[in-house]
Amino acid sequence: MATIKVYNNDENRMETYYRSENEAMPYNTGNTLRVNEFRGSSRSDLLWTEKRAMQAWNSFRFIYGRPIYVGFAFKRPFEGGHGQQSQHYAGVAFDVGQNLTNAQRAEMRALAINSQLWSYVEPVSISPSWVHFDKRRGTPACASGGYPIVRQGILGAYVLVLQDSLNILGYGTGGVDGVFGGATANAVMAYQRNNGLFVDGIVGCETWRTLMYDIVP
Repeated sequence: MATIKVYNNDENRMETYYRSENEAMPYNTGNTLRVNEFRGSSRSDLLWTEKRAMQAWNSFRFIYGRPIYVGFAFKRPFEGGHGQQSQHYAGVAFDVGQNLTNAQRAEMRALAINSQLWSYVEPVSISPSWVHFDKRRGTPACASGGYPIVRQGILGAYVLVLQDSLNILGYGTGGVDGVFGGATANAVMAYQRNNGLFVDGIVGCETWRTLMYDIVP
């Protein structure tokens, strides 16, 4: 049984669901994305995503019209397996189609681009053996890309990434709930202070870089 945190983008609130491995993910229609498919190789009982990522999947699966093999979707940051600010850690990215031919992957990649459902579709030069698309949100804090700036009052998957990472490193946020409250702000400032960063409680480029360097194996 998995606990699944979902940021409801439309209502700006965090929601919690409990699902078994073969049940559909929250907001998934037609049982096209089960919990065990979204989890992939992650061993975590706590998963998270955002409503609009699930809705993008629903729409893309509908226009594709066939089952889609999911090789990777969610990973917690400390599990690694992806880049230091990977959208997989936010639960909004999918690496799919590993069972397809190159021609079939090219077709799927073109459809993903033309559908305009995804924020980013990785070029074939980066991922020739699968198709990566994601529903990332916000302007990256770093010019090179990655996660957006988060600060007190913000909700969502990127706050979950932040809280999870801080807690693993011993900076208690009062829970991993996706809500950037006072306890999370205090944890951020303590982390910034101990790592020679500007202490403002705001997670921008340098704080994200330092934190994810510390947590992602």
